[in-house]
Amino acid sequence: MGGAPDLPGPQGEALFASAGRLLGAFTLVEPPVAVGAQVLPVPDPLGVTIDRDHQLPHVVVAVDREGADVEAYPAAAHEPTMRRTFNGSTLHISRVRAGAEAMASFHRRTVNLWTENTEQVADDVRAAVAGVEAAVVLVAGDPKAVGLLREHLAAPRPDVEVVYVEGGRTDTSAREALRASVDAAMHDVRAGRQRAVLERLEAELAGGRALQGIPAVKEALAEGRVETLLLGRPQGDPVLFASRRDPRALGTEPAALGGDPAAFSAPAAPLLLRSAVLGGASFTEILPPMRCTDGVAALLRY
Repeated sequence: MGGAPDLPGPQGEALFASAGRLLGAFTLVEPPVAVGAQVLPVPDPLGVTIDRDHQLPHVVVAVDREGADVEAYPAAAHEPTMRRTFNGSTLHISRVRAGAEAMASFHRRTVNLWTENTEQVADDVRAAVAGVEAAVVLVAGDPKAVGLLREHLAAPRPDVEVVYVEGGRTDTSAREALRASVDAAMHDVRAGRQRAVLERLEAELAGGRALQGIPAVKEALAEGRVETLLLGRPQGDPVLFASRRDPRALGTEPAALGGDPAAFSAPAAPLLLRSAVLGGASFTEILPPMRCTDGVAALLRY
């Protein structure tokens, strides 16, 4: 199963339906451990949320002396939503052997063309970053052109991480090398970002600016104080009670919701996610070896 039939490797698919209608279908890059189905008062998107948490919107740039290929990928997209191929003027693009005066003139023209071409590429990169709200830009290609692009991206620099990788745009083997190095670099970037969140969590717990455990986190969510909700993959997810009148309010007993006749129960994870979304909180997965009470933690807004 999977919604992207041309995507290599194993996939999964998450389907959400109600009252006989399919409400959403999401391809999962990482297949679930087992096929399963649930009937609940609210959808349980934890599997999709964790899968999306492993993805980052990014821009891939392959640059040489004549131009570049710039591709922008939203989070979890298998194809770019924006692709621009730029080929600048190739006149005098290669340095030549000639007399001293002629050689200097040709070299100046070459450098000027390289500079103009990479200026245009830098503009394309900024537009691509803005288009998908990219978290990282991955750049590969001719070392001279990469160096010029680095200079042009320095001012104004996109507010994203820039990573330099192997590969290029010249032929099939160069493009295949680029794809492989992009995949490896993206894995490293994602792992680094998750490590940084978990390191921050440990520090904030010590400083009283973070919470762990369902009782404390659900109260902070109800008050809109959570900046980032952290959840692990549940082992026997406990049950919470929720209100339809105030979707952010959660309780371990129906009485905690003030006798709301529309109160209902559901697994804790989807209800915590629901409350987090309504409170404008972000999300990240708790990965081993980090251990939190109930597999639930929260970074608080200052």
